[in-house]
Amino acid sequence: VQLQASGGGLVQAGGSLRLSCAASVSSFGSYSMGWFRQAPGKEREFVASIGWNMWAENADSVKGRFTISRDNAKNTVYLQMNSLRLEDTAVYYCAGRLGRPARTAGEYGSWGQGTLVTVSS
Repeated sequence: VQLQASGGGLVQAGGSLRLSCAASVSSFGSYSMGWFRQAPGKEREFVASIGWNMWAENADSVKGRFTISRDNAKNTVYLQMNSLRLEDTAVYYCAGRLGRPARTAGEYGSWGQGTLVTVSS
């Protein structure tokens, strides 16, 4: 499956952004989707995931601030990011896999190109 992420940009701390990830696959509803991020000099880390049944999980660092959702009719997964912090600055990647959602990057076989989120003070 091909994934195209968008929606990144520059935002002040405390602000909001919504990332989108469009998938080019006919069976999108069968895929679990995830968002990961990678800050400069750091490893890629799990942010959120959502399964085919809409069951969602978030990393502790974003709980209460980020919300993952999906629209199967539009083959799109979203990441609504509120109360952004300086430490949220990173390249955000969407990922897809058949089966259950996962929190480990290696379990995802399909990746988008990444979209840069920069949070300024």
